[in-house]
Amino acid sequence: MKIVVRTPNWIGDVILALPAIESLKINFPQAEIWLAAHEWVKDLFVSEGSSLKIIPLGDLNRLKTLRATAEKLKESGFDIGLLMTNSFASALLFYLAGIPERWGYRRDGRSFLLSKGILWKEPPEVSHHVHYYLGLLESLGLQTAAPEIRLSLTAEEKDRARQELIALGVDPKKPLVLLNPGAAYGPAKRWPAAGFAELAAMLQGRKNAEILITGSPAEAALAESITAALPAKPKSLAGKTSLRGLLGIMSQSALLVTNDTGPMHMANALRVPVVAMFGPTDPEITGPFHQPSVVLKKAVPCWPCQYKSCPYDHRCMTKISPEEAYQACAALLG
Repeated sequence: MKIVVRTPNWIGDVILALPAIESLKINFPQAEIWLAAHEWVKDLFVSEGSSLKIIPLGDLNRLKTLRATAEKLKESGFDIGLLMTNSFASALLFYLAGIPERWGYRRDGRSFLLSKGILWKEPPEVSHHVHYYLGLLESLGLQTAAPEIRLSLTAEEKDRARQELIALGVDPKKPLVLLNPGAAYGPAKRWPAAGFAELAAMLQGRKNAEILITGSPAEAALAESITAALPAKPKSLAGKTSLRGLLGIMSQSALLVTNDTGPMHMANALRVPVVAMFGPTDPEITGPFHQPSVVLKKAVPCWPCQYKSCPYDHRCMTKISPEEAYQACAALLG
């Protein structure tokens, strides 16, 4: 049997879907399992001993790419397609590929494209998004594994990260704190850069910490603005690491300070301590799933708004003080 899983589109969602993917292996131990994943997330599945195979996805909003990808899937002869995405286009892809069993939630008007469509019902209580993916398998009558999220690195990847840190001049005797000030979702999710800068100064002065700033190429200017505000200039890795490279650097760090982003879940999956700033989103749904972690969130009347840009004064984030953030960091650093 051959099974293809359409993974979620974003790093954080992919990581939260890992227990469901592991559960699929338990239910079909003899099956050949493939993942249809976008380029920017596929390297999350590259690990020592992984039996998962990857089909990279292009821009499926382009009809030519959609048809070409469907043809590639058809040639592979899959028996089952599991959709962990909610979009009409993802179901259409599996339909055009002629996959006989197409399983997923009945959302976005795609019910007629599914052979087994599961009606999504809002749970009576707030539930973490990990359970959204596991719930799909449960509703299909499949067994689910314990909801544990882990990412693994090879010894070579860890050693490469250590060598990179040495080359950057990072003192291995000092606690390494990573700052992740960006958020691809939008500025509403971002704690102010001035807050990150003030926190970094506190960590340098009070904890003798080494600071590194991470982020995407689009967040390089944001990272540089934090560096410029500090007397002791931390290095910026924004746009300078691969996904696996960032995981390696995280594995050598003592703490990640971050907004609600994919790297937050990456660090949490490595069991690196996390201090996470939450503004427009609900940490009960998308927060760090495992300990050690601390979530900083303010109860404001407009929360949760889910806005990408705050139309008001961004009070959910600006009310989190650098001193409060430092105390959370200190508790995890010891």
